[in-house]
Amino acid sequence: MSNNFDKKPGKEALYYNKSQGQKTTCVLCPHTCHVESGKAGLCRVRKNEKGTLYTLNYGEVTSAALDPIEKKPLYHFHPGSTTYSLGTYGCNFHCQFCQNWQISQGNPPTRFFTPQKAVDSTLKYKKTHDCIGISFTYSEPIVWYEYVRETAQLSQEHGLKNILVTNGFINNKPLEELMPFIDAVNVDLKAFTPDFYQEVSGGMLEPVKETIAQAIKHCHMEITVLLIPTLNDSKEEIEKMVDWIASIDSSIPLHFSRYQPQYKMRIHSTPPETLEMAREIAREKLSYVYIGNVSESKWCNTYCPSCGEKLIGRDGGYADVVGLEDGNCRFCGMDIHIEF
Repeated sequence: MSNNFDKKPGKEALYYNKSQGQKTTCVLCPHTCHVESGKAGLCRVRKNEKGTLYTLNYGEVTSAALDPIEKKPLYHFHPGSTTYSLGTYGCNFHCQFCQNWQISQGNPPTRFFTPQKAVDSTLKYKKTHDCIGISFTYSEPIVWYEYVRETAQLSQEHGLKNILVTNGFINNKPLEELMPFIDAVNVDLKAFTPDFYQEVSGGMLEPVKETIAQAIKHCHMEITVLLIPTLNDSKEEIEKMVDWIASIDSSIPLHFSRYQPQYKMRIHSTPPETLEMAREIAREKLSYVYIGNVSESKWCNTYCPSCGEKLIGRDGGYADVVGLEDGNCRFCGMDIHIEF
């Protein structure tokens, strides 16, 4: 285990420009940080050393665990399987409500994993735990870009799936060059107003919308929205969000998740009725809408949009496929848009 911010970086970063006086401009994400020598960008993990931008967190793993794929959450991508989840430290957002702030905003201890070690570990789990591949998650994988891209490419060569759980805050070129190696994405859509992104998360809404619109052309897509009382849970905002998602694809699974006080935010927890209200609004235009982070809710199950029968039951992150045959509802025959 080691702490990382004071050690010498050893991997040159991708996507940056050099300018006079040993200054650099990082163009990985829309922050476009102008980084002076000896300093790091807003993400804290891309540092300028005498005119060369380095990544501090390449291969540095803060968290590694075998998870049900439903915990990402991905409900329509290989249900019932597991995924080897890896996370690092750093983030290009500074969400006041961050649930993993100890690694996204802190300086946690790490272990070094080469891409080969990550793939070898996943292959072992594939034999024993129906593990389909690697999830880059926990903290923001965008600021782990170089490692994610190399590991995902190697993983793909071994027949594994690659999953990105992300805030979606990335520029178009690095996104397009990463997508050939990614099989599924869950984007955490923080809200649907620019003010929320700027004031609460330290980001911008439009680049995230662009990421969703582009990534769905290449891979399986699901969206998660953490509903926070008084900040992003109004009926009007949810309606606008749902209209926009439906304009892209009405079969995108949408997960409304319950907020609990975390990090710097002390607003009271989201009432269950708010989540129910959001689901009712979304179901008018979207086929698959779920409620998460609520115990004993039936809306973590998958129901047929046509006949209403239960197709997949879920309990504690585990799935039981009860009503599907070859990807279709066994009661009415509807195609359910689930990848097996």
